[in-house]
Amino acid sequence: MIKKATSAAAAAAATALLLTACTGGPSDSTGGAGDDPVAGGTVHMLQNADFSYLDPARGFDGGVNAFYRLIYRGLTMQAAGDAEDPNAIVPDLAESLGTASEDGLTWTYTLKDGLKFDNGDPITAAEVEFGISRAWDPEIGIGSPWLKQTVDAPEDYAGPYQSGDHPGIETPDEHTIVFHLIEPFPEFDNVLAQPNAVPFPVGSGAGDEFINDVIASGPYTLDTYTPGSLIKLVRNEHWDADTDDVRKAYPDAWEFEIGLEAATIDERLLAGQGTDVNAIAGKIQAATLPRVQTPELQDRLIASPAFCTTYMGMNTTKAPFDQVEVRQAVNYALDRASIQTASGGTQLADPATTIIPTAVSGHKDFDLYPSEDYAGDPAKALELLAEVGLEDGFSFVLDIRAQPSMQAQAEAVQEALKAINVEVELNVIDTSTYYETIGTPSQQSDAAITGWCPDWASSASTMVPPLVDGRLITEKGNTNLAQLDDAAVNARIDEIKAIADLAEANVQWGEFDEEVMALAPMAPLVLEKGLFLPGANIAGYHPSTSMTDLAIIGLKDPSQG
Repeated sequence: MIKKATSAAAAAAATALLLTACTGGPSDSTGGAGDDPVAGGTVHMLQNADFSYLDPARGFDGGVNAFYRLIYRGLTMQAAGDAEDPNAIVPDLAESLGTASEDGLTWTYTLKDGLKFDNGDPITAAEVEFGISRAWDPEIGIGSPWLKQTVDAPEDYAGPYQSGDHPGIETPDEHTIVFHLIEPFPEFDNVLAQPNAVPFPVGSGAGDEFINDVIASGPYTLDTYTPGSLIKLVRNEHWDADTDDVRKAYPDAWEFEIGLEAATIDERLLAGQGTDVNAIAGKIQAATLPRVQTPELQDRLIASPAFCTTYMGMNTTKAPFDQVEVRQAVNYALDRASIQTASGGTQLADPATTIIPTAVSGHKDFDLYPSEDYAGDPAKALELLAEVGLEDGFSFVLDIRAQPSMQAQAEAVQEALKAINVEVELNVIDTSTYYETIGTPSQQSDAAITGWCPDWASSASTMVPPLVDGRLITEKGNTNLAQLDDAAVNARIDEIKAIADLAEANVQWGEFDEEVMALAPMAPLVLEKGLFLPGANIAGYHPSTSMTDLAIIGLKDPSQG
């Protein structure tokens, strides 16, 4: 029987999965085999592509964000996947969540005692301010955009290396950090749970210093890094479990084996030999599904629902996607049933017609571009193209990741659009640099296939606005792939953000989703579910299609493998 992941999806308002709330660390565990993780041993992660960046100011995707949780800490963090409320934001380096001023423009945090980096140096307010201010560096700060969107800073502030201390962050003493916001933002605790809101020693991390090295504040630190091949983490001896109520840090070490073919990963997990009994990986491939029907493998198999939407963003600054009729025509023409098949079939994907997934708070069920059995409506699409003189079609370049499943999706798009005389040229980009490439408007092609997950689970505010707010278009780290800059859309975002009632705001975000899809800056493709096959000796594993919880994973018996 396939097990369902006990993650944020199990909650009614689930979105991004994160990590486990507990007291104590590995010392609280006892040895011996069983269903619960115990201290010791090495967990292996088998993966196709390298992480985008070890530096959290640069990286920002589900895989690397999960990795960051092992080596970095912030003032706050999202609770564990097996916590009573896995969507909650909880204190991490801070003693408590933030205290907001009456006008909501000032947030104050107090650091815990006894915090240290992996070199033994203390973590004080100065290091927190410095690390967070790196998000403003024009070259390094290409990760999560939320700090720059909420914390007040002059337009010409360019981070600590060029501009010095951050003018919007005060450190009146070693334990106190005060943030001044651009405008009230009730979800600011969530902002500080983002991966780039972490401390670093003052003066460190300039240029490419953190490309191949790290300065850790979490339970693990970097032992070995061979780009494209191997990352080995070992315990950070200066991490104090008494200061960390979330990370359990059971294993003595982690080894990330990189550059493996997806089929090879599945074969190794199916066989479960040697150290692979202690291994985890991403979703199994569609081709592997028929081979996991035996009772033994079914017992290991874990299902996770879709937290993210796979979509094709269309660059509205480039012809012919600067015309709404063309974008609407593409939405009508796409054979989402075929894309579902390319994504692994009904067990691994559902057709998507909205931006907000069904599992996410604020989802509204609608389909503005319907077709029978989701197979597409080329006739309606051709009518729209005829309105703008493009009934003979056009051609465009589609950016895709160098992964078999993504290429299969792109080929399904390519085939469907032939029916409306549209030729699609595929531009295949290495996975490790994909997000940076498509997030740099000067390097972006006409369209791109990617996925989007909510950055936190308390509201739908992080699901649609980052994809369409014209004021957020940046030279690097851009999330608005459509480069849509519509005054009415921007104003509507501000209107909903001002709603104090979270439940009402979520209703409005659902309405906003439909309003955006009328403009069709993107084409939702599928909601990708996941089936995961951990090694037989893995425990505490709660996989997610958004971000898997690594900090609570351990081994049943560290002597195996």
